[in-house]
Amino acid sequence: MNAVLTKFVALVFVLFVTVACPADSHAQSSDVVRPLVLAHYMPWYQRQPADDVAVPQNAQAKIQWGWHWTMNHFDPNQQVNGRRPIASHYYPSIEPYDSADQDVLASQLMLMKVAGIDGVIVDWYGLSDYRDYGQLHRSTMALVEQVKRLDMRLVICYEDQTVKALVDGKRLPADQMVQHAVKEIDWLAKHWMSQPYYVKHQGKPVLLSFGYAGLSNQQWQQCLDQVSTKLVYLSEHHPRPCASGAYDWPIPDQGVSAAERFSKQSREWSLAMPVVFPRFVDIYAQAKVSPGYAEIPDQQGQTFRQLWKIAMESKPLMVQIATWNDWGEGTQIEPSREFEMRDLKWIQQARHQQGQGSVGQVSDLSLPIRYLAGRRSGAISDAVANLIVDHVAKGDFKQAARHLP
Repeated sequence: MNAVLTKFVALVFVLFVTVACPADSHAQSSDVVRPLVLAHYMPWYQRQPADDVAVPQNAQAKIQWGWHWTMNHFDPNQQVNGRRPIASHYYPSIEPYDSADQDVLASQLMLMKVAGIDGVIVDWYGLSDYRDYGQLHRSTMALVEQVKRLDMRLVICYEDQTVKALVDGKRLPADQMVQHAVKEIDWLAKHWMSQPYYVKHQGKPVLLSFGYAGLSNQQWQQCLDQVSTKLVYLSEHHPRPCASGAYDWPIPDQGVSAAERFSKQSREWSLAMPVVFPRFVDIYAQAKVSPGYAEIPDQQGQTFRQLWKIAMESKPLMVQIATWNDWGEGTQIEPSREFEMRDLKWIQQARHQQGQGSVGQVSDLSLPIRYLAGRRSGAISDAVANLIVDHVAKGDFKQAARHLP
């Protein structure tokens, strides 16, 4: 096939990318350059009870915190200058939360919706009840319910390193790694990938895998040959031999230059998902987890804007924001005390410029925050909460705001 014909076929493929959804209004159009923008979501934050309302006065020590808030070093039950010490250089505007809290999840997804983010790429650790994998799966199921409720999109990023961890932990025979992964992906295919909210390319569900510490290239090939559903599989940074393409991810010691290289190399691939992130400033050294990684500075939002420009210039079908909420590595765009809603406001403006009509206005970004405050205080009943979510799902933010206290 000559170069001209190859480019023509690639263009035809671009025009027929499908984003599965209840109505055809979400399908990609040949006359609108509007890539899917998906935020990478970490479902691993735990605190019980889920909010301070459920904790009796003077009994804060009864709150149990998961590792990603503490890293076995910080104690969020202490209050220092109005903040709980957590495993992050930054502090969430809504306070440290539980990833299975339905009100938090609804608020987070509504923020994305108002800002013009189409959905989430969820870091998924599989079905096994080993380490905290079971809890992460339950939190992911709670998130998926809100994705469906708010008419948003979903992609799974499979942490296949969990398969090797099961082998190392004597929970899985080494010769069963492929069969285990096939079983888990078949579960995804049955329960989520078959649903209209799951992102598909050319009719096939999109699946990512994180890193290269799990299945080998040969094992991934065997896995893809055996799963019940044909997939569009994307590996990290560069395509494995069996992959349809690749997605990018922050490389701390390379910064923006890594994204520029990905943009150039990916021109030859069938499918590429560039990455956009605001910074990389991890807490690992302070938490005594590891020496930590090199920093990628925020530069007052310039890093995010530069990466957005690089990503969009490649005219991708999908863009990954890394991340919505990895507080430990400081890559979050979720509102914080330090940056407030800076990145969401910028995304919202950029999406308006791309011609996305269902994106909200700057004033609408307060709606999800007020919703969560009302749910936590009891001022918003279940019935009213459902009305608000229904209006946001339809993009009717003004009507949703009328139900706020």
